[in-house]
Amino acid sequence: MTIGIIGFGTMGSGIAQAAAKAGCTVHAFDIDKKFLKTNYEKLKKEIHTSIEKGKLTSKLGEEILSRIHPKNSLKDLAECSIIIEAVVENIQAKGELFKELDLLTDKKTILASNTSSISITSIASHTKNPQRVIGLHFFNPAQIMKLVEVVKGFHTSEEIVNTSIEFAKSLGKTPVVCKDTPGFIVNRVARPFYGEALRLLGEGVATVEEIDRIVKLEGGFKMGPFELMDLIGIDVNLAVTQSVYEQYFHEPRYRPHIIQKKMVESNQLGRKTEKGFYEY
Repeated sequence: MTIGIIGFGTMGSGIAQAAAKAGCTVHAFDIDKKFLKTNYEKLKKEIHTSIEKGKLTSKLGEEILSRIHPKNSLKDLAECSIIIEAVVENIQAKGELFKELDLLTDKKTILASNTSSISITSIASHTKNPQRVIGLHFFNPAQIMKLVEVVKGFHTSEEIVNTSIEFAKSLGKTPVVCKDTPGFIVNRVARPFYGEALRLLGEGVATVEEIDRIVKLEGGFKMGPFELMDLIGIDVNLAVTQSVYEQYFHEPRYRPHIIQKKMVESNQLGRKTEKGFYEY
């Protein structure tokens, strides 16, 4: 199977690895050609490091790389069976992209979004064939995490849902079908996890380190809320929080926190900028 990936950031790269490991041919596109080239080189280094550490065999590592092909045009993805979008969390950007993909591809091609919170029905409304638009929400790091939320939009056909479930399973993932509600399942549950941690910090109840340590020691979590926000990207986390907040008509429990906003404005985005709640 040949799949397309649009947006070769953290999530796009991870999904590409997962698909290539499962034997798929991957055509990867990003509107920023320099960004695509840089992240592809970064991916190669990560694969070679995994080989050196014994996490991947040399043969499998080289096979994964041989199956991922950077592309310079959306037209190069036209023949893919499934195209997965992993661009910025913005409905206008996603809507314009899906409108273009709808015209570019065959009606049998599945058009999937990796959105964390934006309505699949809303994205699909930009197309003439909304029945083939679906949400395939992978989790970071996508090459490792097993869960995939399969989000059925208002018009998504059962055939597309079933095919998407089987596709996720073929990658070794565990698909969970959910309704097209703001934040779906995981990100709706996660809002209080991040939100209350930020409020505790903002009120001076405890430090970043103390909150993370307590959550891990007493809650059994592998990562604390601040460590996780740094991993995901504080800008991404803020965008998802804003999206859920707006879609629930400014429900107070989903309100973003000023700490997140200030950190994004100062480009302290977490691991990807080497400084967030922690320094890297």
